[in-house]
Amino acid sequence: MDLFDSPAAAETAHRPLADRLRPQTLSDVIGQDHLLGPDGPLGAMLAAGSLGSLILWGPPGVGKTTIARLLAAETDLEFVQISAIFSGVADLKKVFETAKMRRRAGQGTLLFVDEIHRFNKAQQDGFLPHMEDGTILLVGATTENPSFALNAAVLSRAQVLVLDRLEVDSMAKLATRAEEELGRPLPLTDDARQQLMDMADGDGRAMLNLIEQIAAWKVEKPLEADAMAKRLMRRAAQYDKSGDQHYNLISALHKSVRGSDPDAAMYWYARMLEGGEDPRYLARRLTRMAVEDIALADPQALTVCLHAWEAYERLGSPEGELALAEAVAYLALAPKSNASYVAYKAARALAKKTGSMPPPMHIVNAATSLMGDLGYGAGYEYDHDAEDGFSGQNYFPDGVERPDLYQPVERGFERDLKKRKDYFARLRAKRQGG
Repeated sequence: MDLFDSPAAAETAHRPLADRLRPQTLSDVIGQDHLLGPDGPLGAMLAAGSLGSLILWGPPGVGKTTIARLLAAETDLEFVQISAIFSGVADLKKVFETAKMRRRAGQGTLLFVDEIHRFNKAQQDGFLPHMEDGTILLVGATTENPSFALNAAVLSRAQVLVLDRLEVDSMAKLATRAEEELGRPLPLTDDARQQLMDMADGDGRAMLNLIEQIAAWKVEKPLEADAMAKRLMRRAAQYDKSGDQHYNLISALHKSVRGSDPDAAMYWYARMLEGGEDPRYLARRLTRMAVEDIALADPQALTVCLHAWEAYERLGSPEGELALAEAVAYLALAPKSNASYVAYKAARALAKKTGSMPPPMHIVNAATSLMGDLGYGAGYEYDHDAEDGFSGQNYFPDGVERPDLYQPVERGFERDLKKRKDYFARLRAKRQGG
């Protein structure tokens, strides 16, 4: 019988490359040295023989399942894997009962729960007693921020470890391993090889799947980057419009605008669009940036954002996205001030502190003769009749010491507002002193 006709060869031929290259030891895992090295948390736990429950948080294709499987092997625990997508309460009960019987027989269980954030609160709570009595050692995997996706009770009993997306050097090592497994180099130029890694976007499993496609091509010479791109579908950028990537990228855009970096701001704006973000959401957030971080340092910034938003509504995509891009550039280069924002928060705090204290009587209208008799409006000075059009009267509740809430900065238009505020402060002191 021919070697390639054997059942073992057929089984190997039909196994995906990603499965054939799955690491057999923790030292074979690529890209997570910060966790697995001697000074890393997992390396230290294994050296001390005290592995505890874990939550592995990271993007797809970086080795969460592999690490969990190898941890079980390193600690002589039975590896049991379930997915929160396909498992319910009945499945969990079976897992726990089997783990209890296994424990009575002297064998521990490492329960790996993929997509653990998919379980609801009640299901997550079901793990707690079995974690506490040692029936299971829980290793959960999630692509979502555990702070938001998991119960506090589960988090208090497990250590969260962050796995990194694979960087270029790690992807290069993975590609080399794939070529060794395939027994031949990939038919790609250096530029095409680099583009292949870019297309995988930090996901090792995705890159191995792409490599498997490339290895099946019959080409006469190494392909250039453009030729390869025509044959492969670029992997969609990791972006969840309701998850971590959504909040991380809008934070990056906002901070780039605040930091007056138009290039970085334009990049993050484009990243969000490429990920499928709704331009209307971006228009709303840009308007928020105009009022929070620029405000009266450049009053035109708010107008630019509103006009860009209106232009998008009239033009739609993709033309309207250019109007929003112009707003991004304008905001990034505008003078910055959060003086209005700070004043607003301070005013809200003062309003909460002073409760229902009434305005001073002299600035309350006497709507009826009775109110007039009671002194409403008495002593009010009409500013237009005063010298310089400014009376300098007190407008805060009686007994409230005058605060200095709005403090304009020496930037942009607020420089002029600061001069005006200082001018009225001097007049007020003069009037009240007189």
